[in-house]
Amino acid sequence: MAAQTPRIVVVDDDASIRDALSDYLSRHGFDVRAADGATALDRLLAQAPADLVVLDWMMPGEDGLSVCRRLAGSDMAVLMLSALDTPPDRVIGLEVGADDYLAKPFDPRELLARVRALLRRGHQLRQQACAPAVGYIFQGWTLRIDLRTLAAPDGSDISLTAGEFGLLAAFVERAGRVLARERLMALTHGDAAEPFDRAIDLAISRLRRKLAQAHADGRTLIQTLRGEGYRFTAHVHRL
Repeated sequence: MAAQTPRIVVVDDDASIRDALSDYLSRHGFDVRAADGATALDRLLAQAPADLVVLDWMMPGEDGLSVCRRLAGSDMAVLMLSALDTPPDRVIGLEVGADDYLAKPFDPRELLARVRALLRRGHQLRQQACAPAVGYIFQGWTLRIDLRTLAAPDGSDISLTAGEFGLLAAFVERAGRVLARERLMALTHGDAAEPFDRAIDLAISRLRRKLAQAHADGRTLIQTLRGEGYRFTAHVHRL
């Protein structure tokens, strides 16, 4: 059976940008739909799901940050576009759950590389979901790679974005090893890793916060080693 063409929705209130991006991505083999804002996006997603949303930040009505928050936890990757290009702006975009962030203006080839990297990561996660049952237990937590679920020691389900889940899986599968930022970027983002050097720090911060909110020991599972990277400290047992 032939692989399904990746489905992308381009969301931008500027018609010239929206049409240019849609045409460019279509010419590179993607199934592309376009929306001029949040309402149109919701309508398109109700008709058919997408693998990736290219989302403009500054739109009238519901802006891209709000949309990104709503999409967090879904199987769709989000590539946020914005004319705002300072480190704090990027921090905000990544904090609300965007999987990647690209400042305008940009080279279309860079956009294409990032789109392909995000789609590859999503494909890998879906392949893991179809694999034989596999998971890990650590300090009462249960991470199911096949089901893409995380349960806290008290049994509650923890909602993770695709990026957060991939990051935690990378840590758990390499428990006790020191992982540099560059290694974590390669494990979770592939070849076209986000060049923004705080991206991994921000992702780990979000993951730690969710783990700590769910259980007291969550804040200590990921250790920071200054100048070296990060280490997952729990003893891990394979299911």
